[in-house]
Amino acid sequence: MASKPNAPRQQKHLAVLIDADNAPAAIVEGLFEEIAKYGIASVKRIYGDWTQPNLGGWKKVLLDHSIQPMQQFAYTKGKNATDSSLIIDAMDLLYTRRFDGFCLVSSDSDFTRLAVRLREEGLTVYGFGEQKTPKPFVSACDKFIYTEILRADAAEPPPEPTAAPAPGTSTEARSGDKPAAPVKAQKVPVDFIAKVLDDVADDEDDWVQLGVLGSNIGKLRPEFDPRLYGFKKLSELIKAQPRRFELETRESGSGGKDLYVRNRKPGK
Repeated sequence: MASKPNAPRQQKHLAVLIDADNAPAAIVEGLFEEIAKYGIASVKRIYGDWTQPNLGGWKKVLLDHSIQPMQQFAYTKGKNATDSSLIIDAMDLLYTRRFDGFCLVSSDSDFTRLAVRLREEGLTVYGFGEQKTPKPFVSACDKFIYTEILRADAAEPPPEPTAAPAPGTSTEARSGDKPAAPVKAQKVPVDFIAKVLDDVADDEDDWVQLGVLGSNIGKLRPEFDPRLYGFKKLSELIKAQPRRFELETRESGSGGKDLYVRNRKPGK
């Protein structure tokens, strides 16, 4: 009797909650491409006062991406009722026990405690926000992705203006309609990576599997992303630092190949 093929690994079910007041619509393509790496976006909701013109950029893309708009009027001027509505819904979804993780899309530090609470329940929290996002919110997430990266990945370079705007056309772009700002490659934190390697190395040769290195870096710095330094993958970043790191390929027990890395020994 033929054995049954192994069942495919079940993907994580994620709830995606977007703060429309603190997230630009220009990220939408890259956002859901990124989320697809981590699981299935089972719930997609976006919160804001849809009677306001500043959310026009989001209105254009909601149907294309099956995002459910959640209306929240501003009851008091200067107070953000949207945050409270998102947090209440997040807790309601949490107690259904149907989700493996949450994607919180905002640059607002008001969601720091929400991220902590979700993680206390054993769920994975993915944060998405601009590089101006306060550090406490970034650190409260298991992984934090800066949306400038997503905008750069998804958007084509804007064409050079060739003519004056038509009469009556506003020259001020809404936050969701601004072209993607170029992401300037940051300096690779080689000293930090080297320290992590030293901390996790457990054999006499100091070799560490690349996946283990990436996992430990993410625990210490949720916002770490090779794309911030001009590389698509961690392996490419490591290869580009030959004076500091050694990289080698080994056969794995399953017939595949694994990458291992270690700090370069003095004199090599």
